Amino acid sequence: MHQFLPYAWFRGECVPFEQAKVSIATHALHYGTGAFGGMRAIPDPSDSENILLFRADRHAKRLSQSAKLLLTELNEDMIIEALNHMIKANKPKCPIYLRPFVYTSDLGIAPRLHNIETDFLIYGIELGDYLSPDGVSCRFSSWSRQEDRSLPLRGKISGAYITSSLAKTEAVLSGYDEALLLNTRGKVSEASGMNIFIVRDGQLITPGVDQDILEGITRASVIEIATSNGIKVVERAVDKTELLIADEVFLTGTAAKITPIRKIESTVLSNYRPIMNSLRKELVEITEGRSDKYSKWITRIKV
Repeated sequence: MHQFLPYAWFRGECVPFEQAKVSIATHALHYGTGAFGGMRAIPDPSDSENILLFRADRHAKRLSQSAKLLLTELNEDMIIEALNHMIKANKPKCPIYLRPFVYTSDLGIAPRLHNIETDFLIYGIELGDYLSPDGVSCRFSSWSRQEDRSLPLRGKISGAYITSSLAKTEAVLSGYDEALLLNTRGKVSEASGMNIFIVRDGQLITPGVDQDILEGITRASVIEIATSNGIKVVERAVDKTELLIADEVFLTGTAAKITPIRKIESTVLSNYRPIMNSLRKELVEITEGRSDKYSKWITRIKV
């Protein structure tokens, strides 16, 4: 059961969560014509009056770009301002996950993106670990990741997540925690809502943007941290068998943070993960505001 934050951002102001309601005829509900973001925020361990937002500017930029794919203008500064208002209204006392959402709010029945009303909202939930930090079991999904020629994969378009939903449920109902999606060319793409990394011979390898992945913000952060620590990062196509013989395999995402994969179908993977552990340790230090090197990634909001 989700514990929702008491206030949401809805139609330009903070309102009680229960009052933030849309019509059953809302266009985005029927056609998936929306785009969302996901952001984590935590109380500052060193100052309880501050809330720390991780990479708020990057999240706002991606959501603004996603809105453009829906032919909608959503100003980055406006997103940040709304986040500030909402966090100050809620004054969270524990880690939270924020879900900003831009959507076609029109009540018409034609599937379209032109001459249509749009709106923007944010709600939040209390959220600790989305996946077990000890590791997850995965299976290769029977569903394929979509191609960018059929859906704009550079944005977090809500309608695209039907594939993620099908894959996740298939995995869980067959006894696994998570699904791994191949693209239509048979290469590893991503999990149901996370990017994937492997380690082989000291190199960090991840599917490139040409493999129909979402350009994850945690993914980009991990690549930057690894590179600055002298770890070679290679972005390329990855075969499914490479996952089975890799030295380390892990997932990244806003909700998942950095989560190891301990088993893929019948193959049990090594629990010796020195590179992943070092990256996870540094990411925690950054998100808790304890890293001078990456202080620019943290937005402090006084509540």
